[in-house]
Amino acid sequence: MDVELRQLRCLVAIVDEGTFTDAAIALGVSQAAVSRTLASLERALGTRLLRRTSREVAPTPAGLRVLAHARRVLAEVAELVREATTGHAVLRVGYAWSALGRHTLAFQRGWAEAHPGTELHLVRVNSATAGLAEGAGELAVVRRPLDESRFDSAIVGLERRLCAMASDDPLARRRSVRLADIGGRTLLVDRRTGTTTTDLWPAGSRPATRDTQDVDEWLTEISTGRCVGMTAESTAHQYPRPGIVYRPVRDAEPIAVRLAWWRDEPHPAVQQAIELLTTLYRTG
Repeated sequence: MDVELRQLRCLVAIVDEGTFTDAAIALGVSQAAVSRTLASLERALGTRLLRRTSREVAPTPAGLRVLAHARRVLAEVAELVREATTGHAVLRVGYAWSALGRHTLAFQRGWAEAHPGTELHLVRVNSATAGLAEGAGELAVVRRPLDESRFDSAIVGLERRLCAMASDDPLARRRSVRLADIGGRTLLVDRRTGTTTTDLWPAGSRPATRDTQDVDEWLTEISTGRCVGMTAESTAHQYPRPGIVYRPVRDAEPIAVRLAWWRDEPHPAVQQAIELLTTLYRTG
């Protein structure tokens, strides 16, 4: 037998109200209906959930565990209904590594001021779509093109490419570096979400590469001095780290920062987000 939401609501009501009679009043049903609903839940789960005496109703150990789950399920359902019926009251923006760098706080505060009715959440998801494909967000900040058959996107700004290296690396003494300076080094790359490939270098002078899965791992490895990394400028603002320095790569093309969304179901706030981010990148 399937567990139903009405059964979970009944269990929570009995415990919260203290008696079957008061639970029936709170739920707007008869006391007999409350008893039948609880009994059907206990049969479905194959265990007793409440201990009833003439003076009180108390959860059994199994009942306490089920009650905790029931409260979470009902809260999630209530949130689902609220979001579906209030017209996108929350906007979740996914990102893989570094959100919007130095513009992150300005975006959060500017959004809250201009759109107080739509709550903004930034969600870090280290996937190729920064959470879009996984359903973690309605929009995503990405720094490489996505599948155009599924997603639309708009370029909101450009960021310089930086080389990350250990602070005692010989290149750290320079104000900037060239691609050729990195060609003989080992480059640490994230193939799922990163913007760096060996195609940036001419054939025959490309660096060796090693893979990484996360920005913290990336920084930890680079700090040892055994490898270097290339990244968008936003990473330096989002992840300053003792033992790590960032230097501009002056002959590398800048990185386009895109805001992406599902092609067949754009969020109503897409255009407002594009306008705010474009302004921040243009004036910042």
